[in-house]
Amino acid sequence: MKDYIYEVARIRVMENGLLNKADFDQLLAAPDYEAALAYLKDKGWGSGEQSGSAEAMLKAEEDATWTLMQELLGEGRELDILRLGRDYHNLKAAIKDLYAASGLPEDRLYQEGGTLPYREIIQAVTEKSFHKLPPAMQEAAAQATQVLSQTGDGQLCDNIIDKAALNALREAMEEAPDPVLAAFAATTVVNADIRMALRAATAGKSAPEIRDMLAEAPDLNLNLLAEAAVSGKASVAEYLKTTPYESLAGALSRSMSAFECACDDLMTERIRPQKSEVLSLGPLAAYVIARETEIKSVRLLLTGLQNNLPREMIQESLRVCYG
Repeated sequence: MKDYIYEVARIRVMENGLLNKADFDQLLAAPDYEAALAYLKDKGWGSGEQSGSAEAMLKAEEDATWTLMQELLGEGRELDILRLGRDYHNLKAAIKDLYAASGLPEDRLYQEGGTLPYREIIQAVTEKSFHKLPPAMQEAAAQATQVLSQTGDGQLCDNIIDKAALNALREAMEEAPDPVLAAFAATTVVNADIRMALRAATAGKSAPEIRDMLAEAPDLNLNLLAEAAVSGKASVAEYLKTTPYESLAGALSRSMSAFECACDDLMTERIRPQKSEVLSLGPLAAYVIARETEIKSVRLLLTGLQNNLPREMIQESLRVCYG
């Protein structure tokens, strides 16, 4: 079995550049959006162009993370599980844009960095050549395309692709080459199942209908989750208290944004032991997860400052730091 001594040594150096709590305190104390942006640029964020926009800066950071992984792993596919979500986002965008003809530029619709180029997904959808897609995507792509063309039901189209994405994650979890990747997939599926169940309940779906929409998730009884969802967030929170995801219950009772934050914090706590690991793929996976969580926090913070939200509200949306 391959060891990752050199790769982990590189990651230990890169971890020193992660933002810590003191950095986020400084960002929160910044007098305005421009000052926060300047602080990040002084920390080395972005491509080095002082005039760059926030989105350009964040994209540069995302690209840098995956460029590093490619440098360390070559063409290896060990971390593909962390990129699957982008493929299904792009599938959804391609199908909807085919029928809506939004005219938006590709960089507004699609995410780079998936396991396959998004233009291959666009081509398959446009030509209805779904056999060109990975096997796990083919049926969902065909079904979602048919639903949208015949009914115009964008929500149902989303549900079909979202469930396919979760099933792909669950299958990848069973073959994950490292426990960190399996934990990422499990937490992601649980998070999405709970959100889907509550969204469906709000739309008036019955418990059996909700159950059908959900993907199998570790340590969740989907029948009980669906039944709880029909009664609302408080009932789902009570159900979570009977599962290994008890720590999410309080956040769910407060708001969906607090729940999203708690899911990310749970993932951060699950990957923290990788700081003492020296041989496995785990520290590389943990670094990518930590970077993506960090970038999410920075995006939320900058958006809050740009819209003059109260600092207390912005702080509540920030994730626990891995750095």
